[in-house]
Amino acid sequence: MVEFPGRQQFPDVKIYSKADLNNNFNSVQIVDTRSAYEFETIHINHAVNIPVSSKDFVKKLRELRKSTNKPIVFYCNGRSCFKSYKASKTAMENNINNVYAYDAGMFEWATSYPDKASLLGHSPLNPKDILNKNTLKAHMLSPKKFSEMIYTMADKARVLDIRDLTQRSNGIGYFVGIEYWISLNNKNKVLEFIRKAARENKTLFIYDGVGKQVRWLQYSLEKANIKNYFFMDKGADGFYDQIINVKN
Repeated sequence: MVEFPGRQQFPDVKIYSKADLNNNFNSVQIVDTRSAYEFETIHINHAVNIPVSSKDFVKKLRELRKSTNKPIVFYCNGRSCFKSYKASKTAMENNINNVYAYDAGMFEWATSYPDKASLLGHSPLNPKDILNKNTLKAHMLSPKKFSEMIYTMADKARVLDIRDLTQRSNGIGYFVGIEYWISLNNKNKVLEFIRKAARENKTLFIYDGVGKQVRWLQYSLEKANIKNYFFMDKGADGFYDQIINVKN
């Protein structure tokens, strides 16, 4: 197994190791390339958030470069996340130089240097508070099971689609008439919906595009001590593949 698979795909990107970043922590400009919600959940201290997926990524990066001559170090979630490489490559293609990718990722950093990371606005963080894959797996259902439970529980269930508008390209969810749609980008409304469901003793069924965004929402659910919730494995894409395609 290749330790850092992205390095082969992006051979021109210069790398910052975990030790490099720690040793030069105050001498570089750290850029978090993930979504705003991921950044708000957990991030490296002193980092600025410029999502590589945003339309104005290059514009914001140029503005940042004008404000500092420090090396810019991009990061994302981990070794299999390629956003830090893509950010570096895009920067170089637009003549923004002295850029690097820290490709060990957020979670290796938080475990090694908890005093230089923030979780839900608090630093230093406790590495034990970082949710593991088993915690996520315990609340993950197959699309078929997810759907069956919703209709079995009827009015005891609350269904929430947290995809953004671009992911909901047709403007319609998969549980028409019984689901609510609040983009995860609207964090406060999502949390308001969750708290209301908890007060009413409803079980939450939440899905996203591909089953990855819910990982970040889980921190807020656990912090609020909400236990009656489920996610849909592989999200809307998984539902389409397992339910819609089979019917067709």
